[in-house]
Amino acid sequence: MLKGFRLSMLSLRIRIFLSMIVLIILASVLLASISIIQFKAEAKEYHQERLERKENAVKEHINYVLSTTTYPLNTENLDLIFKDKIHELAHIHNIEINIYNLEGQLLKSSKESFSVDKIAPPIPKYILKLVRSSIEKRYVDIKTVNGVKNRSSYTQIKDEKFKPLGVLNLPYLEDDGYYDKELNNFLIRLGQVYSFMLLVAFAIAYFLSSYITKSLKTISDRLNETSFNQKNKKILLEASSKEINLLIAAYNRMVDELEISAIKLAQSEREEAWREMAKQVAHEIKNPLTPMRLTVQSFQRRFRPEDPNILQKMKDYSETLIQQIDTMNAVASAFSNFASMPAQQNETLNVVEVVELTLDIFNEENIVFEKESPEIISKIDRTQLIRIVTNLVKNAIQSIPEQQPNKTVFVTVKRQLDNVLISVADPGVGIKPEDTNRIFEPKFTTKNSGMGLGLGIIKNIIENYKGTIRFETEFGKGTKFTVSLPITNT
Repeated sequence: MLKGFRLSMLSLRIRIFLSMIVLIILASVLLASISIIQFKAEAKEYHQERLERKENAVKEHINYVLSTTTYPLNTENLDLIFKDKIHELAHIHNIEINIYNLEGQLLKSSKESFSVDKIAPPIPKYILKLVRSSIEKRYVDIKTVNGVKNRSSYTQIKDEKFKPLGVLNLPYLEDDGYYDKELNNFLIRLGQVYSFMLLVAFAIAYFLSSYITKSLKTISDRLNETSFNQKNKKILLEASSKEINLLIAAYNRMVDELEISAIKLAQSEREEAWREMAKQVAHEIKNPLTPMRLTVQSFQRRFRPEDPNILQKMKDYSETLIQQIDTMNAVASAFSNFASMPAQQNETLNVVEVVELTLDIFNEENIVFEKESPEIISKIDRTQLIRIVTNLVKNAIQSIPEQQPNKTVFVTVKRQLDNVLISVADPGVGIKPEDTNRIFEPKFTTKNSGMGLGLGIIKNIIENYKGTIRFETEFGKGTKFTVSLPITNT
Protein backbone atom coordinates (compact mmCIF):
# COMPACT_ATOMS: atom_id res chain seq x y z
CA MET A 1 0.00 0.00 0.00
CA LEU A 2 2.87 2.37 0.87
CA LYS A 3 4.93 1.23 -2.11
CA GLY A 4 3.30 3.72 -4.46
CA PHE A 5 3.35 6.57 -1.89
CA ARG A 6 5.48 9.53 -2.89
CA LEU A 7 6.36 12.79 -1.14
CA SER A 8 5.04 14.75 -4.12
CA MET A 9 1.54 13.46 -3.30
CA LEU A 10 1.53 15.51 -0.07
CA SER A 11 0.24 19.07 0.04
CA LEU A 12 2.64 22.00 0.31
CA ARG A 13 1.38 22.70 3.85
CA ILE A 14 2.22 19.18 5.00
CA ARG A 15 5.61 19.27 3.27
CA ILE A 16 6.56 22.57 4.96
CA PHE A 17 5.37 21.16 8.28
CA LEU A 18 7.30 17.90 7.89
CA SER A 19 10.42 19.71 6.65
CA MET A 20 10.68 21.79 9.81
CA ILE A 21 10.10 18.78 12.06
CA VAL A 22 12.65 16.67 10.18
CA LEU A 23 15.15 19.55 10.36
CA ILE A 24 14.79 19.71 14.17
CA ILE A 25 15.15 15.93 14.51
CA LEU A 26 18.20 15.82 12.23
CA ALA A 27 19.83 18.67 14.19
CA SER A 28 19.26 16.84 17.48
CA VAL A 29 20.61 13.55 16.10
CA LEU A 30 23.64 15.32 14.60
CA LEU A 31 24.41 17.15 17.85
CA ALA A 32 24.00 13.95 19.88
CA SER A 33 26.32 12.07 17.50
CA ILE A 34 28.98 14.78 17.69
CA SER A 35 28.69 14.86 21.47
CA ILE A 36 29.13 11.08 21.76
CA ILE A 37 32.18 11.19 19.48
CA GLN A 38 33.62 14.10 21.51
CA PHE A 39 33.08 12.34 24.85
CA LYS A 40 34.71 9.15 23.56
CA ALA A 41 37.68 11.11 22.19
CA GLU A 42 38.10 12.89 25.54
CA ALA A 43 37.88 9.60 27.43
CA LYS A 44 40.51 8.03 25.18
CA GLU A 45 42.84 11.00 25.60
CA TYR A 46 42.27 11.01 29.36
CA HIS A 47 43.17 7.31 29.78
CA GLN A 48 46.20 7.67 27.55
CA GLU A 49 47.55 10.67 29.50
CA ARG A 50 46.70 9.06 32.86
CA LEU A 51 48.65 5.90 31.98
CA GLU A 52 51.62 8.03 30.88
CA ARG A 53 51.55 10.00 34.13
CA LYS A 54 51.43 6.84 36.25
CA GLU A 55 54.16 5.25 34.18
CA ASN A 56 56.47 8.28 34.57
CA ALA A 57 55.82 8.39 38.32
CA VAL A 58 56.51 4.66 38.75
CA LYS A 59 59.70 4.88 36.66
CA GLU A 60 61.01 7.78 38.75
CA HIS A 61 60.32 5.79 41.91
CA ILE A 62 62.00 2.69 40.46
CA ASN A 63 65.04 4.76 39.44
CA TYR A 64 65.24 6.05 43.00
CA VAL A 65 65.11 2.48 44.40
CA LEU A 66 67.83 1.39 41.98
CA SER A 67 70.05 4.32 42.93
CA THR A 68 69.76 3.56 46.66
CA THR A 69 69.99 -0.25 46.67
CA THR A 70 73.04 -2.07 48.00
CA TYR A 71 72.65 -4.94 45.55
CA PRO A 72 74.68 -4.94 42.35
CA LEU A 73 72.58 -3.59 39.46
CA ASN A 74 71.92 -6.53 37.14
CA THR A 75 68.93 -8.44 35.89
CA GLU A 76 69.44 -11.34 38.31
CA ASN A 77 69.14 -9.05 41.36
CA LEU A 78 65.91 -7.29 40.30
CA ASP A 79 63.92 -9.91 42.18
CA LEU A 80 65.83 -9.14 45.40
CA ILE A 81 65.88 -5.37 44.89
CA PHE A 82 62.09 -5.11 44.55
CA LYS A 83 61.20 -7.98 46.91
CA ASP A 84 59.53 -5.63 49.39
CA LYS A 85 59.51 -2.36 47.45
CA ILE A 86 57.20 -3.50 44.64
CA HIS A 87 54.16 -3.74 46.94
CA GLU A 88 54.95 -0.32 48.37
CA LEU A 89 55.18 1.15 44.87
CA ALA A 90 51.90 -0.48 43.79
CA HIS A 91 50.16 0.87 46.88
CA ILE A 92 51.52 4.39 46.47
CA HIS A 93 50.64 4.67 42.78
CA ASN A 94 47.48 2.52 42.99
CA ILE A 95 48.42 0.36 40.02
CA GLU A 96 49.57 -3.21 39.42
CA ILE A 97 53.29 -3.51 38.70
CA ASN A 98 55.04 -6.43 36.97
CA ILE A 99 58.78 -6.71 36.38
CA TYR A 100 60.17 -9.03 33.68
CA ASN A 101 63.68 -9.90 32.63
CA LEU A 102 64.94 -8.97 29.16
CA GLU A 103 63.73 -12.32 27.77
CA GLY A 104 60.16 -11.59 28.91
CA GLN A 105 60.08 -13.97 31.93
CA LEU A 106 58.20 -12.66 34.97
CA LEU A 107 60.47 -11.85 37.92
CA LYS A 108 58.26 -9.94 40.33
CA SER A 109 54.60 -8.89 40.56
CA SER A 110 52.71 -6.64 42.96
CA LYS A 111 49.76 -8.99 43.27
CA GLU A 112 49.17 -9.63 46.96
CA SER A 113 48.93 -13.43 46.79
CA PHE A 114 51.57 -13.78 44.11
CA SER A 115 54.77 -15.68 44.49
CA VAL A 116 57.05 -15.76 41.45
CA ASP A 117 55.58 -18.40 39.16
CA LYS A 118 58.20 -19.85 36.89
CA ILE A 119 55.53 -21.00 34.42
CA ALA A 120 53.75 -17.61 34.30
CA PRO A 121 53.12 -16.54 30.66
CA PRO A 122 56.05 -14.50 29.33
CA ILE A 123 55.79 -11.26 27.37
CA PRO A 124 55.03 -12.05 23.72
CA LYS A 125 58.12 -11.85 21.55
CA TYR A 126 56.57 -9.32 19.17
CA ILE A 127 56.02 -6.92 22.10
CA LEU A 128 59.66 -7.33 23.22
CA LYS A 129 60.76 -6.64 19.68
CA LEU A 130 58.60 -3.49 19.48
CA VAL A 131 59.94 -2.25 22.82
CA ARG A 132 63.60 -2.73 21.74
CA SER A 133 63.03 -1.14 18.30
CA SER A 134 61.16 1.96 19.50
CA ILE A 135 63.00 5.21 20.18
CA GLU A 136 61.55 5.59 23.67
CA LYS A 137 62.00 1.87 24.40
CA ARG A 138 58.31 1.77 25.21
CA TYR A 139 55.19 0.14 23.78
CA VAL A 140 51.50 0.27 24.81
CA ASP A 141 49.43 -2.83 23.99
CA ILE A 142 45.63 -2.27 23.73
CA LYS A 143 43.18 -5.18 23.92
CA THR A 144 39.41 -5.39 24.37
CA VAL A 145 38.16 -8.18 26.63
CA ASN A 146 34.39 -8.63 27.18
CA GLY A 147 33.73 -5.13 25.85
CA VAL A 148 36.27 -3.53 28.26
CA LYS A 149 39.41 -1.93 26.85
CA ASN A 150 42.69 -2.90 28.60
CA ARG A 151 45.96 -0.99 28.17
CA SER A 152 49.33 -2.45 29.15
CA SER A 153 52.49 -0.38 28.91
CA TYR A 154 55.88 -2.05 28.49
CA THR A 155 59.07 -0.02 29.07
CA GLN A 156 62.69 -0.90 29.77
CA ILE A 157 64.25 -0.55 33.23
CA LYS A 158 67.80 0.91 32.93
CA ASP A 159 70.65 1.61 35.30
CA GLU A 160 72.42 4.98 35.61
CA LYS A 161 74.55 4.09 32.56
CA PHE A 162 71.35 3.39 30.53
CA LYS A 163 72.06 -0.33 30.41
CA PRO A 164 68.78 -2.36 30.12
CA LEU A 165 68.07 -4.42 33.20
CA GLY A 166 64.49 -5.62 32.65
CA VAL A 167 61.01 -4.69 31.43
CA LEU A 168 58.44 -2.81 33.50
CA ASN A 169 54.80 -3.73 32.81
CA LEU A 170 51.87 -1.61 34.05
CA PRO A 171 48.42 -3.15 33.31
CA TYR A 172 45.73 -0.45 33.17
CA LEU A 173 41.97 -1.10 33.05
CA GLU A 174 40.02 1.79 31.49
CA ASP A 175 37.15 2.91 33.70
CA ASP A 176 34.72 5.02 31.64
CA GLY A 177 32.10 5.21 34.39
CA TYR A 178 32.59 8.94 34.94
CA TYR A 179 32.42 9.77 31.23
CA ASP A 180 29.49 7.43 30.66
CA LYS A 181 27.62 9.11 33.48
CA GLU A 182 28.38 12.58 32.13
CA LEU A 183 27.40 11.50 28.62
CA ASN A 184 24.07 10.04 29.82
CA ASN A 185 23.30 13.22 31.76
CA PHE A 186 24.12 15.35 28.73
CA LEU A 187 21.95 13.25 26.40
CA ILE A 188 19.04 13.44 28.86
CA ARG A 189 19.32 17.24 29.02
CA LEU A 190 19.67 17.40 25.24
CA GLY A 191 16.56 15.25 24.80
CA GLN A 192 14.57 17.49 27.14
CA VAL A 193 15.64 20.63 25.30
CA TYR A 194 14.90 19.20 21.88
CA SER A 195 11.57 17.76 23.01
CA PHE A 196 10.54 21.26 24.03
CA MET A 197 11.89 22.64 20.74
CA LEU A 198 9.96 19.96 18.86
CA LEU A 199 6.70 21.05 20.48
CA VAL A 200 7.48 24.68 19.64
CA ALA A 201 8.38 23.64 16.09
CA PHE A 202 5.05 21.85 15.73
CA ALA A 203 3.18 25.05 16.56
CA ILE A 204 5.39 27.31 14.43
CA ALA A 205 5.33 24.91 11.48
CA TYR A 206 1.56 24.66 11.61
CA PHE A 207 0.94 28.42 11.66
CA LEU A 208 3.71 29.16 9.14
CA SER A 209 2.52 26.52 6.67
CA SER A 210 -1.08 27.72 7.01
CA TYR A 211 0.00 31.32 6.44
CA ILE A 212 2.09 30.47 3.36
CA THR A 213 -0.49 28.21 1.76
CA LYS A 214 -3.58 30.32 2.43
CA SER A 215 -3.15 32.42 -0.73
CA LEU A 216 -2.02 29.33 -2.66
CA LYS A 217 -5.26 27.59 -1.66
CA THR A 218 -7.25 30.46 -3.20
CA ILE A 219 -5.23 30.20 -6.40
CA SER A 220 -5.59 26.41 -6.42
CA ASP A 221 -9.37 26.60 -6.07
CA ARG A 222 -9.56 29.10 -8.92
CA LEU A 223 -7.29 26.94 -11.11
CA ASN A 224 -9.56 23.95 -10.49
CA GLU A 225 -12.48 26.02 -11.73
CA THR A 226 -10.57 27.14 -14.83
CA SER A 227 -11.94 25.57 -17.99
CA PHE A 228 -11.23 26.04 -21.66
CA ASN A 229 -14.91 25.91 -22.48
CA GLN A 230 -16.08 28.80 -20.33
CA LYS A 231 -15.24 32.39 -19.46
CA ASN A 232 -12.85 32.25 -16.50
CA LYS A 233 -12.73 34.78 -13.66
CA LYS A 234 -9.55 36.53 -12.62
CA ILE A 235 -8.18 36.41 -9.07
CA LEU A 236 -8.69 39.72 -7.25
CA LEU A 237 -6.39 39.15 -4.26
CA GLU A 238 -3.50 41.16 -2.81
CA ALA A 239 -1.20 38.72 -1.02
CA SER A 240 1.52 39.69 1.46
CA SER A 241 4.12 37.68 -0.47
CA LYS A 242 5.79 39.06 -3.59
CA GLU A 243 6.12 35.59 -5.11
CA ILE A 244 2.41 34.82 -4.64
CA ASN A 245 1.48 38.21 -6.16
CA LEU A 246 3.61 37.31 -9.18
CA LEU A 247 1.80 33.96 -9.38
CA ILE A 248 -1.61 35.72 -9.26
CA ALA A 249 -0.53 38.15 -11.99
CA ALA A 250 0.68 35.25 -14.13
CA TYR A 251 -2.66 33.46 -13.66
CA ASN A 252 -4.64 36.57 -14.66
CA ARG A 253 -2.48 36.93 -17.79
CA MET A 254 -3.08 33.27 -18.54
CA VAL A 255 -6.84 33.80 -18.29
CA ASP A 256 -6.66 36.62 -20.88
CA GLU A 257 -4.46 34.57 -23.20
CA LEU A 258 -6.64 31.50 -22.70
CA GLU A 259 -9.73 33.37 -23.81
CA ILE A 260 -7.97 34.61 -26.96
CA SER A 261 -6.58 31.13 -27.65
CA ALA A 262 -10.00 29.53 -27.19
CA ILE A 263 -11.49 31.80 -29.85
CA LYS A 264 -8.63 31.11 -32.26
CA LEU A 265 -8.68 27.38 -31.55
CA ALA A 266 -12.41 27.07 -32.14
CA GLN A 267 -12.04 28.81 -35.47
CA SER A 268 -8.98 26.74 -36.36
CA GLU A 269 -10.72 23.49 -35.42
CA ARG A 270 -13.67 24.29 -37.66
CA GLU A 271 -11.36 25.11 -40.56
CA GLU A 272 -9.22 22.03 -39.96
CA ALA A 273 -12.28 19.79 -39.76
CA TRP A 274 -13.51 21.05 -43.12
CA ARG A 275 -10.05 20.67 -44.67
CA GLU A 276 -9.72 17.11 -43.37
CA MET A 277 -13.20 16.24 -44.57
CA ALA A 278 -12.46 17.70 -48.00
CA LYS A 279 -9.16 15.81 -48.26
CA GLN A 280 -10.73 12.53 -47.22
CA VAL A 281 -13.68 12.88 -49.57
CA ALA A 282 -11.38 13.90 -52.44
CA HIS A 283 -9.20 10.87 -51.77
CA GLU A 284 -12.19 8.54 -51.57
CA ILE A 285 -13.55 9.85 -54.86
CA LYS A 286 -10.14 9.78 -56.52
CA ASN A 287 -9.56 6.20 -55.40
CA PRO A 288 -12.20 4.66 -57.71
CA LEU A 289 -11.46 7.14 -60.52
CA THR A 290 -8.01 5.62 -61.11
CA PRO A 291 -9.33 2.09 -61.68
CA MET A 292 -12.10 3.49 -63.92
CA ARG A 293 -9.54 5.33 -66.04
CA LEU A 294 -7.34 2.23 -66.24
CA THR A 295 -10.38 0.13 -67.16
CA VAL A 296 -11.28 2.41 -70.04
CA GLN A 297 -7.68 2.54 -71.29
CA SER A 298 -7.39 -1.22 -71.05
CA PHE A 299 -10.69 -1.60 -72.90
CA GLN A 300 -9.49 0.70 -75.68
CA ARG A 301 -6.19 -1.10 -76.01
CA ARG A 302 -7.54 -4.66 -76.00
CA PHE A 303 -10.83 -4.12 -77.84
CA ARG A 304 -11.15 -6.49 -80.77
CA PRO A 305 -14.60 -6.76 -82.43
CA GLU A 306 -13.75 -10.17 -83.80
CA ASP A 307 -12.80 -11.53 -80.34
CA PRO A 308 -15.27 -14.40 -79.59
CA ASN A 309 -15.20 -13.40 -75.82
CA ILE A 310 -15.92 -9.76 -76.50
CA LEU A 311 -19.33 -9.87 -74.83
CA GLN A 312 -17.95 -11.41 -71.65
CA LYS A 313 -15.13 -8.88 -71.51
CA MET A 314 -17.53 -6.01 -71.99
CA LYS A 315 -19.65 -7.42 -69.22
CA ASP A 316 -16.59 -7.63 -66.89
CA TYR A 317 -15.50 -4.10 -67.72
CA SER A 318 -19.03 -2.83 -67.24
CA GLU A 319 -19.29 -4.51 -63.83
CA THR A 320 -15.96 -3.02 -62.78
CA LEU A 321 -17.05 0.46 -63.81
CA ILE A 322 -20.40 0.03 -62.09
CA GLN A 323 -18.65 -1.09 -58.87
CA GLN A 324 -16.41 1.98 -58.85
CA ILE A 325 -19.35 4.26 -59.67
CA ASP A 326 -21.28 2.71 -56.77
CA THR A 327 -18.30 3.46 -54.52
CA MET A 328 -18.26 7.10 -55.60
CA ASN A 329 -21.99 7.29 -55.08
CA ALA A 330 -21.64 5.89 -51.57
CA VAL A 331 -18.92 8.44 -50.74
CA ALA A 332 -21.01 11.31 -52.06
CA SER A 333 -24.04 10.10 -50.10
CA ALA A 334 -22.00 9.79 -46.91
CA PHE A 335 -20.56 13.28 -47.33
CA SER A 336 -23.93 14.83 -48.08
CA ASN A 337 -25.33 13.27 -44.91
CA PHE A 338 -22.29 14.39 -42.87
CA ALA A 339 -21.72 10.78 -41.86
CA SER A 340 -18.67 8.55 -41.99
CA MET A 341 -17.18 6.96 -45.06
CA PRO A 342 -19.20 4.13 -46.65
CA ALA A 343 -20.31 1.65 -44.03
CA GLN A 344 -19.62 -2.03 -44.37
CA GLN A 345 -22.07 -3.87 -46.59
CA ASN A 346 -20.89 -7.40 -45.98
CA GLU A 347 -21.78 -10.13 -48.43
CA THR A 348 -20.65 -13.71 -48.95
CA LEU A 349 -18.17 -13.75 -51.83
CA ASN A 350 -15.15 -15.52 -53.27
CA VAL A 351 -12.14 -13.45 -52.21
CA VAL A 352 -9.93 -14.99 -54.92
CA GLU A 353 -12.39 -14.06 -57.66
CA VAL A 354 -12.84 -10.47 -56.43
CA VAL A 355 -9.07 -9.90 -56.19
CA GLU A 356 -8.51 -11.38 -59.66
CA LEU A 357 -11.30 -9.24 -61.12
CA THR A 358 -9.82 -6.12 -59.47
CA LEU A 359 -6.44 -6.82 -61.06
CA ASP A 360 -7.99 -6.86 -64.55
CA ILE A 361 -8.06 -3.05 -64.58
CA PHE A 362 -4.25 -2.93 -64.37
CA ASN A 363 -1.70 -3.83 -67.03
CA GLU A 364 -1.64 -7.62 -66.91
CA GLU A 365 1.93 -7.77 -68.23
CA ASN A 366 3.29 -6.16 -65.05
CA ILE A 367 1.15 -8.10 -62.55
CA VAL A 368 1.49 -11.77 -61.69
CA PHE A 369 -1.44 -13.22 -59.79
CA GLU A 370 -0.92 -16.36 -57.71
CA LYS A 371 -3.63 -18.24 -55.84
CA GLU A 372 -3.40 -21.24 -53.56
CA SER A 373 -6.93 -22.38 -54.41
CA PRO A 374 -9.60 -21.10 -56.81
CA GLU A 375 -12.04 -20.38 -54.00
CA ILE A 376 -11.81 -18.81 -50.53
CA ILE A 377 -15.30 -17.88 -49.32
CA SER A 378 -15.76 -15.17 -46.71
CA LYS A 379 -18.28 -12.55 -45.71
CA ILE A 380 -16.83 -9.13 -46.45
CA ASP A 381 -17.66 -5.80 -48.10
CA ARG A 382 -16.83 -6.14 -51.80
CA THR A 383 -16.17 -2.42 -52.27
CA GLN A 384 -13.79 -2.20 -49.35
CA LEU A 385 -11.93 -5.34 -50.44
CA ILE A 386 -11.49 -3.82 -53.91
CA ARG A 387 -10.30 -0.60 -52.30
CA ILE A 388 -7.64 -2.47 -50.30
CA VAL A 389 -6.30 -4.35 -53.31
CA THR A 390 -6.45 -1.33 -55.62
CA ASN A 391 -4.58 0.90 -53.20
CA LEU A 392 -1.81 -1.62 -52.50
CA VAL A 393 -1.30 -2.50 -56.19
CA LYS A 394 -1.34 1.16 -57.23
CA ASN A 395 1.27 2.00 -54.56
CA ALA A 396 3.38 -0.97 -55.67
CA ILE A 397 3.33 0.15 -59.34
CA GLN A 398 4.13 3.77 -58.41
CA SER A 399 7.13 2.69 -56.27
CA ILE A 400 8.90 1.17 -59.31
CA PRO A 401 11.20 3.62 -61.18
CA GLU A 402 10.34 4.09 -64.86
CA GLN A 403 13.85 3.20 -66.03
CA GLN A 404 13.84 -0.10 -64.12
CA PRO A 405 13.53 -3.10 -66.47
CA ASN A 406 11.86 -5.41 -63.92
CA LYS A 407 8.42 -3.98 -63.08
CA THR A 408 6.63 -7.18 -62.11
CA VAL A 409 4.27 -6.96 -59.14
CA PHE A 410 3.33 -10.24 -57.44
CA VAL A 411 -0.15 -10.52 -55.94
CA THR A 412 -0.82 -13.66 -53.87
CA VAL A 413 -4.01 -14.92 -52.20
CA LYS A 414 -3.92 -17.91 -49.87
CA ARG A 415 -5.58 -19.31 -46.80
CA GLN A 416 -3.82 -19.67 -43.44
CA LEU A 417 -5.91 -21.36 -40.78
CA ASP A 418 -8.99 -19.12 -40.36
CA ASN A 419 -7.50 -16.15 -42.21
CA VAL A 420 -7.13 -15.14 -45.83
CA LEU A 421 -3.76 -13.61 -46.70
CA ILE A 422 -3.44 -11.10 -49.55
CA SER A 423 0.17 -10.21 -50.41
CA VAL A 424 1.41 -7.52 -52.80
CA ALA A 425 5.17 -7.56 -53.49
CA ASP A 426 7.00 -5.08 -55.71
CA PRO A 427 10.64 -4.65 -56.82
CA GLY A 428 10.48 -0.90 -56.21
CA VAL A 429 12.65 1.51 -54.25
CA GLY A 430 11.52 0.22 -50.86
CA ILE A 431 11.00 2.25 -47.68
CA LYS A 432 13.73 4.14 -45.86
CA PRO A 433 14.46 2.80 -42.34
CA GLU A 434 13.61 6.16 -40.75
CA ASP A 435 10.15 6.09 -42.43
CA THR A 436 9.06 2.57 -41.44
CA ASN A 437 7.36 3.75 -38.22
CA ARG A 438 5.38 6.47 -40.04
CA ILE A 439 4.16 4.59 -43.09
CA PHE A 440 0.55 4.32 -41.84
CA GLU A 441 0.35 7.86 -40.46
CA PRO A 442 -2.29 10.08 -42.10
CA LYS A 443 -0.83 12.72 -44.46
CA PHE A 444 2.54 10.91 -44.59
CA THR A 445 3.70 10.04 -48.11
CA THR A 446 7.00 9.35 -49.86
CA LYS A 447 5.54 10.20 -53.28
CA ASN A 448 5.58 13.57 -55.03
CA SER A 449 1.81 13.43 -55.46
CA GLY A 450 -1.06 12.29 -53.24
CA MET A 451 -2.06 13.26 -49.72
CA GLY A 452 -0.83 10.19 -47.83
CA LEU A 453 -4.29 9.04 -46.75
CA GLY A 454 -4.50 5.75 -48.68
CA LEU A 455 -2.58 3.40 -46.38
CA GLY A 456 -4.13 5.00 -43.29
CA ILE A 457 -7.65 4.49 -44.65
CA ILE A 458 -7.15 0.85 -45.68
CA LYS A 459 -5.48 0.16 -42.33
CA ASN A 460 -8.64 1.40 -40.60
CA ILE A 461 -10.77 -0.77 -42.92
CA ILE A 462 -8.64 -3.85 -42.14
CA GLU A 463 -8.68 -3.20 -38.39
CA ASN A 464 -12.48 -2.81 -38.47
CA TYR A 465 -12.55 -6.43 -39.65
CA LYS A 466 -10.13 -7.30 -36.80
CA GLY A 467 -7.45 -8.00 -39.39
CA THR A 468 -3.83 -6.89 -39.65
CA ILE A 469 -1.57 -5.32 -42.26
CA ARG A 470 2.20 -5.62 -42.09
CA PHE A 471 5.08 -5.07 -44.47
CA GLU A 472 8.60 -6.26 -45.17
CA THR A 473 10.94 -3.88 -46.94
CA GLU A 474 14.55 -3.46 -47.97
CA PHE A 475 15.50 -0.03 -49.16
CA GLY A 476 16.51 -0.15 -52.82
CA LYS A 477 15.15 -3.68 -53.39
CA GLY A 478 11.40 -3.58 -52.79
CA THR A 479 8.51 -3.98 -50.40
CA LYS A 480 5.94 -6.65 -49.60
CA PHE A 481 2.63 -5.79 -47.91
CA THR A 482 0.59 -8.62 -46.39
CA VAL A 483 -3.05 -8.22 -45.37
CA SER A 484 -4.61 -10.79 -43.05
CA LEU A 485 -8.41 -10.85 -42.81
CA PRO A 486 -10.43 -13.30 -40.71
CA ILE A 487 -12.63 -15.67 -42.73
CA THR A 488 -16.26 -15.14 -41.67
CA ASN A 489 -19.08 -17.31 -43.03
CA THR A 490 -21.91 -15.96 -40.91
